Amino acid sequence: MRKVVSVVALTAAMLACGTAANAKDTVRFWYHFDNADNPMADLVAKFEAQNPDITIKAENIPWGTYYDNLYASIVAGNAPDAAMVKMNAQSRLTEMGALVPLDDYIQAWDGASDIEENLFDLTKSDDGTQYYLPLQYVVLYLYYRTDMFDELGLTPPKTCDEFREDAIKLTRDTNGDGNPDVYGFGFRGGAGGQDHWGSLTLSREGVSFEKGGMTNANAIAGTQFVVDLFQKDKVFPPSAPNDGFKEVIGAFKAGKTAMTIHHIGSANDMVAALGDKVSAVPVPECGGGHWTSFGDEETAIFSSSEAPDAAWKWISFLSTAGNNKEFNESTGQLPVSKTDAANWTLHPKRFVDATVASLPFAHMLPNVTATADFVNTVWPVNMQRALLGQITAEQMNQNIDELFNP
Repeated sequence: MRKVVSVVALTAAMLACGTAANAKDTVRFWYHFDNADNPMADLVAKFEAQNPDITIKAENIPWGTYYDNLYASIVAGNAPDAAMVKMNAQSRLTEMGALVPLDDYIQAWDGASDIEENLFDLTKSDDGTQYYLPLQYVVLYLYYRTDMFDELGLTPPKTCDEFREDAIKLTRDTNGDGNPDVYGFGFRGGAGGQDHWGSLTLSREGVSFEKGGMTNANAIAGTQFVVDLFQKDKVFPPSAPNDGFKEVIGAFKAGKTAMTIHHIGSANDMVAALGDKVSAVPVPECGGGHWTSFGDEETAIFSSSEAPDAAWKWISFLSTAGNNKEFNESTGQLPVSKTDAANWTLHPKRFVDATVASLPFAHMLPNVTATADFVNTVWPVNMQRALLGQITAEQMNQNIDELFNP
C-alpha cells in the first residue's frame, strides 16, 4: 500500500513539474507609438521564436490616456507585467510599490555594458535603486523652417529676444484676407507642452521647482514672456491653448508655423514632408541661461506580475543591440545601445548635431511624485488658463509652487 501511495505521489509530482515546465509564461506589455510604422509585431515574433516558453501580449495604449490607464490598472490590480515609462512617473510608481527593482537583473545581464554611458545614472531612483531599463532617449531643440527664414533674411534665434523678434516677423498674412495664416511659433498648450514653456522659462537665474523658485521675479517674468507671445504679440496660433503634439507638428509641416520645439523623433517625418526646408538648432538662451528637456523612455516591470523573469527577458531583449535599433528606427528616437549608436544613420546629420549641441544644458524634471501631476494636469490646465487670461502668470507659477512645495 505504501509503495502504491509513493508511486501515485511521485507520479503526481512529476506531472506537476512537467506541467510547470511546459506551461507558457504570458507577458502583458504596454507601450505607445505616435508613428503608424509599428515594429512591435516583428519584434514579438522574433522574441517568441527565441523564447518559445514565453508569449508576449503587446498593447499599444494611446498616449493621451496612457498614464491615467496605467495608474488605474495598478489600483485595480490589473497592471501589465511590463510597460514603457518615463522618469517623471517613477516617484509615484515607487510610492505605490508598483515596481520591481532591476539591479540584480542588470548585474547579471550581458547587455548592460553596451548601454550608453550615464543612462543608468540618469534613470536611477533617488535612493539609487534601478527600477527602469533604458530603451530610447532624445534631447529637445528648436525646429525652424529654413525657407521662411531665408525668405525674410532671418537667422535662427540664439536668445529669447531674437526669438521674439523672429516670431513677430514670421507671423504674416500671406493670402491678403486681413488675418495671419502663418505664425512664428507652434506652441503646445496641451499635455506635454511643459517642455516649450520650460525652454523659455526654466533657464532664468533662480528659477526652479524648489520652494520659492517658481514665485520669484525671474520665474514670473519667464511665464509672462510666454503669455505675452500669445496675448500681445499673437505669434502662436489661436488654437495654441489646446494644441497637442499632432496639432503642433502638423501645423509646422503644413507651413502654418515657422518654429516649434521637439526632438529628433520628428526629424525624418519633417524631412519627408519638407526636405531641406527644415533644420534645427539648440533652443535659445533666455535670461542668461539655457534649458532643454532630456526626453527619456524606459521600461519597467510591475510588482503584480506573475512572470517577472519572463518580463525581464522581454524588456532586456528590446534594449539589446539590433533589437534596440529596430525599435528606435520606428519611434525615431536614439538607441541606448552603444553598438547601435555607432552605426546610426537614421537621421540627417543636422538633427543629430542639434541634439549633441543641446546635451550640455539638457535636464530632467524633478524626480518626485508631484512631477506626474505637473505634467499630466497641473501644467496644461494652468497654462491654458493663463494663455486665455483666466489667471495671471504669477497665479500660474504659485499653483506650480504649491504642487511641488505643499
